[in-house]
Amino acid sequence: MIAPELILSVIACVVLVMEVILPYKLAKVTAYFSLIGIALAFASLFLLWSGNRDNLPLTGFYGMIRIDGFAIVFKGIFLISAALAIAIATRYLDIEGEQHGEYYALILFATIGMMFLGSGYDLISLYIALELMAVTFYVLVAFTKRQKPSNEAAMKYFLLGAFSSGILLYGMSLLYGVTGSTNLGEIGTSVGAALTSIRAEGAASEIAGLRPMLLLGMIALGAGLFFKIAAVPFHMWAPDAYEGAPTSVTAFLSTGSKAASFALYARIFFVALAPMRIEWAPLLGIVAALTIVVGNYAAITQENSKRLLAYSSISNAGYLLLALVANNYYGNIGLVIYLLVYVCMNMGAFGIVISLRRRGIIGDNVDDMTGLAHKAPGMAAMMAIFMLSLGGLPGTGGFIGKWFLIGGLIKRGDADHKYWYYWLAGWAVINIVVSFYYYIRFIKVMYLGDRVADERPLSLSPALRSALIVSLIGIVVIGVYPQPFIAIAQKLFPPIAATSSPALKSSTLKSAGNP
Repeated sequence: MIAPELILSVIACVVLVMEVILPYKLAKVTAYFSLIGIALAFASLFLLWSGNRDNLPLTGFYGMIRIDGFAIVFKGIFLISAALAIAIATRYLDIEGEQHGEYYALILFATIGMMFLGSGYDLISLYIALELMAVTFYVLVAFTKRQKPSNEAAMKYFLLGAFSSGILLYGMSLLYGVTGSTNLGEIGTSVGAALTSIRAEGAASEIAGLRPMLLLGMIALGAGLFFKIAAVPFHMWAPDAYEGAPTSVTAFLSTGSKAASFALYARIFFVALAPMRIEWAPLLGIVAALTIVVGNYAAITQENSKRLLAYSSISNAGYLLLALVANNYYGNIGLVIYLLVYVCMNMGAFGIVISLRRRGIIGDNVDDMTGLAHKAPGMAAMMAIFMLSLGGLPGTGGFIGKWFLIGGLIKRGDADHKYWYYWLAGWAVINIVVSFYYYIRFIKVMYLGDRVADERPLSLSPALRSALIVSLIGIVVIGVYPQPFIAIAQKLFPPIAATSSPALKSSTLKSAGNP
């Protein structure tokens, strides 16, 4: 059940030993060894799915781990993100003089935490996995320890992360106190039974006093997770952390960490808090609307490309929240496809930023891409596709993801007969149009820049070039031929009403609904 995680654990420990044994000139070998480990973990994940596809879900470790379609698809996304993060980091660490094996070991340990977040089915296992991921990211953000911005970013990220973890743990403790269990399925069953009794008997119910505790626990859980995905009003750490962290870490933080946090969000809210959907859907809808607009309008004023992409990441967190608000076939398909495409888009964009970095030239500003179309037309074309896909241009993977995210809201509005879903969908569409302004800024300076570009040619490592090509292919293929990915998402990630325990199904079928 946990063979992929065990493989990554062994590889990470071996990488730490290799760092001690190998001379500095051969330190890059640890990167390629880590990529081999990720390939083995991916193969193990495929074998796990193919050998048990008719027996899913599998549970183990006293119900703390659950292997189902949800876990399989998210683990695959985490492994792809980790592989691309390692590939784009090899050249960057060479330039910074920080080519050390522990960097790749930390990437692998963070990936292990993400994968347990995908398969965790108990509050304890989920929290431990979350902290494993978070602690490794605190270290990775400060990896270039000789640079003050990196240290400052790590300190801000650590302090706010510890605060958010406390809020999240408080919400988990309230859920445990009310239900007497840490298992998500059992919590969902208990919450559903309690709410059914309260709604039937009203204030006369003996457990009517539990409702405020459930609401407080839901709000605390939501607030803690809002920080993890950088949603408004808990987004203030993201721009500073993204700008100060090594660019390769920023790429991984904005993709793998965000995907893992949404996996945790979906597990808790779609299973444990599914009976409370009528309470948490409007909350998530309001936060999604604010996150989209704040991220968009803050990005418009940015000159630093990493800060601009940080606010873009905040805005995209708002779009992904729409999938949780919808909680139906369309929304779930949109969540899976957009997270996969988002990994490719952001990894590709940050890979281009890394390719501009040379000794004496940082390359982090938008204007540093001026004239790139004349110096490296292929790289400029890639960057243009990455930016247009982030905006959601038809024919790209970003369009397909946003189509299903917004379609999920419309389907939910039809099912629940509530007009605010349509207003939220319209709000998202308006902001998609606004986002093209700052994405096209990159294209403008690359193709229409008014100053002479730096004539020194770009130097790409084979791993970085491969990562850019893979990212580009992923965006184009999903944009042009999305049917296989839609089919996989439909099969592996159906709505909660089809995946929860029998006791929970009866209490949530009416509220969850199908499109």
